Amino acid sequence: MGRYVASRLLQALFLLVGVSILTFSIIQLAPGSFAEMVGETIDATIEDRARLTALWGLDQPIHIQYWRWAQNMLRGNFGESLVTARPVFDMIVERLPATIVLNLIVIFLIYLIALPIGIISAVKQYSWFDHVMTFFAFVGSAMPGFFFAMMLIYYVAMRHEAIPIAGMASIGVEWGQVPFMEWLVDRSRYLVLPLAVGVFGGLAGLVRFMRASMLDEINQDYVRTARAKGLSERVVVFKHALRNSLLPIVTTLGFTFSGLLGGSIVIESIFAWPGVGLLALNAIFTRDYQVIMAFNLIGAFMLVVGMLLADILYVVVDPRIKY
Repeated sequence: MGRYVASRLLQALFLLVGVSILTFSIIQLAPGSFAEMVGETIDATIEDRARLTALWGLDQPIHIQYWRWAQNMLRGNFGESLVTARPVFDMIVERLPATIVLNLIVIFLIYLIALPIGIISAVKQYSWFDHVMTFFAFVGSAMPGFFFAMMLIYYVAMRHEAIPIAGMASIGVEWGQVPFMEWLVDRSRYLVLPLAVGVFGGLAGLVRFMRASMLDEINQDYVRTARAKGLSERVVVFKHALRNSLLPIVTTLGFTFSGLLGGSIVIESIFAWPGVGLLALNAIFTRDYQVIMAFNLIGAFMLVVGMLLADILYVVVDPRIKY
């Protein structure tokens, strides 16, 4: 196991370098630049834009810009934002708790709801429950997240003043300044719409995935043998078939882990949730290279960690797996 983990970490190093080079190249190929964006905002002259470009070193060749950025990264320095002139690391740390809290709750609710539904749909294949869940799964897969969010805003939030449309908390309702229940209720109201959009979008695919995985195991010979031995259906399903069907679900969990950082960009932009996703979206519009590079690199790192954790969890789910 130790040798396997070491080899995966070495592969992750080359992967992160490749991701950084690819991201930096794509940013440079995108039309427009930071100086042009600022110039349009403040109506700067051509000379002002040139001075701004030289100030940030954006007039140098691409490979020199990348090497300077890579040197700073090796020292643990994400650089400073071109827009706010603040350290990028501080900007991300400030917004990271909001993104992590939102996505952790979304992931927890998705798996809590999707796994039982997928299991029941597989056990009761072609029943009315299976047909209803299949219908909603296809609707959830086909409906874009932003469209569902707009529907919730129009049909729910605009008709119920208790459900806010944007933000994370009410002004003046801070931890320690008000009773705990009042603080909890206020935060919960702001979570209703973002959670509904996030859970509905992720629920559909996982339900179908769990159903298909469970059906594959139920139709295996060892399940028929267990039933022929007189074991109860509960033991056959939950002790034998379920454990093997969880292997593909563990893989999806690894990809889900990487979504903790940027998986909610759409949700954060629509509901003005002050997270990292909204910060990255604003950085893309303003060509804030330092923020974009830090965001993509951290996202790639979380993907590598998530897949490594998924590989390790395989052994927990199925002890027959050896590395």
